[in-house]
Amino acid sequence: MSDTPKTPETEVVEAETVTTEVAQETQKTQENTSEKGRGSRKPRRNDRRGIREEVKEFQEEILAIDRVTRVTAGGRQLRFRVSMVIGDGKGRVGLGIGKAGEVQGAIEKALRDARKNLITFPIVDGTIAHDVTANFKSSAIFIHPAHPGTGIIAGGSARKVFAVAGLKDVIAKQHGAPNTITNTRVTLKALQSLKPSSLTRSFSKVK
Repeated sequence: MSDTPKTPETEVVEAETVTTEVAQETQKTQENTSEKGRGSRKPRRNDRRGIREEVKEFQEEILAIDRVTRVTAGGRQLRFRVSMVIGDGKGRVGLGIGKAGEVQGAIEKALRDARKNLITFPIVDGTIAHDVTANFKSSAIFIHPAHPGTGIIAGGSARKVFAVAGLKDVIAKQHGAPNTITNTRVTLKALQSLKPSSLTRSFSKVK
């Protein structure tokens, strides 16, 4: 050991040397750790092949949300009733009704019910092939085909049924009670009674 007295400048140089050595050792340790980690990990794949967005099969339209009360021995129970129609835009449409203590639960039940009650009818160039009339309870409806560009001329629940079913040009007139569910059922009954275009004269061919 040297008995040479240390000056302040010497102490600063020694401190810087120690700091540099510690930093180098820390860097080596980090590099070794990262190399081990790279060897154990699998390379990441950024491609997303096979991942597809879920496309809804049916369009949904809520007709009405009503509050219903049920009287029991324990008192009154408040529930919600949701009526809705669904359609694929290609001639399939259905009506569903669901009841639950919450609106979201009633919507889910109505959707499941509508899937069970789907009907199919022929569509010819965005309209129907011939006139059709139907009656259900106190409601009646008359549906007439229309030329391209006419649009959907109908009111109430019939308009929503035509929209989700895929009809673009049609004229309809309803008579009877203003009950939403009854009017929807008579509309579906009329569409279900349509004949295929091969068995009737297509409206699009009429001059």
